[in-house]
Amino acid sequence: MTTLRLGTRRSKLAMTQSGHVADALRAEGHDVEIVEIVTEGDTSRASLASMGGHGVFASALREALLAGEIDIAVHSLKDLPTTPEPGLVVAAIPARVDPRDALCARDGLTLGELGEGAVIGTGSPRRRAQLACLGRGFEFRDIRGNLGTRLDMVGPGEGQLDAVILAHAGLTRSGLQDRVTEVLEPIQMICAPGQGALAVECREADEQARAALRPIDDADARAATTAERGVLAELGAGCAAPVGAHAEVVEDVDGPILSLRAVVAATDGSGDLRRSITGPIGEADDLGRRLARTLVADGAPALADLSATHPTTASEHAQ
Repeated sequence: MTTLRLGTRRSKLAMTQSGHVADALRAEGHDVEIVEIVTEGDTSRASLASMGGHGVFASALREALLAGEIDIAVHSLKDLPTTPEPGLVVAAIPARVDPRDALCARDGLTLGELGEGAVIGTGSPRRRAQLACLGRGFEFRDIRGNLGTRLDMVGPGEGQLDAVILAHAGLTRSGLQDRVTEVLEPIQMICAPGQGALAVECREADEQARAALRPIDDADARAATTAERGVLAELGAGCAAPVGAHAEVVEDVDGPILSLRAVVAATDGSGDLRRSITGPIGEADDLGRRLARTLVADGAPALADLSATHPTTASEHAQ
């Protein structure tokens, strides 16, 4: 096997995640060369939604793949659009890290201990909407930056935040789990589809790369994320739509099945719609799409703008 050129964003988190994939491939006997790729999402300070969503992190890596500059690309799965890229295939989804969201608050506070008027930083309409629906009177500030930058915004003092909400997986992979003051359970916050999972993409016709990636593909992670992304795809949800989905493989009396739950929440905090479904692992995409149709039938389009692709213009305060 010739050396696999692994393309990655140059952020600390992306490099750490790609390093895990490189180590797994080296353990299988492959040589791996890390190739850093600069994306628009890394250089612009604009909000993700105004640039077109998380897909801005994937586009440069995909262009490098199609141009033959790299052999494989490592993405955070939640950054990948649900529409497949012609000529490319997600050949591996390695074992998933905890997909839940995490609160990082000043003074070690939990969500229940943050009082009315507490200022929480998040660039995610999904997180903001679900927090607003709790009716706790939180205020929100849109933030960007790497994990360290966002964590540094938390603390006492003028202009500082009371807390930020971040993916627990990213904090864990970066060795920053000691900054977590509470891991948020799905009863409060359902994660983004694909959160906590990595996607390793290669050219569809590259049989060598596909064979190399096959051993690091995790069947449970692929099934769960396929169901979650099925919800998003069927809803036709835009990058700023307040939609969450979380699936996991659980044991039933007749063996393992998929358990999937999803939420659509109003960005003004006026209400949310939560539904769940279970079914065979082999029907992951169909389960996600069926659950999405249930959400639509039960009123999701009236609750939130599912096609939203730009940040909400609602008040910065939870209603």
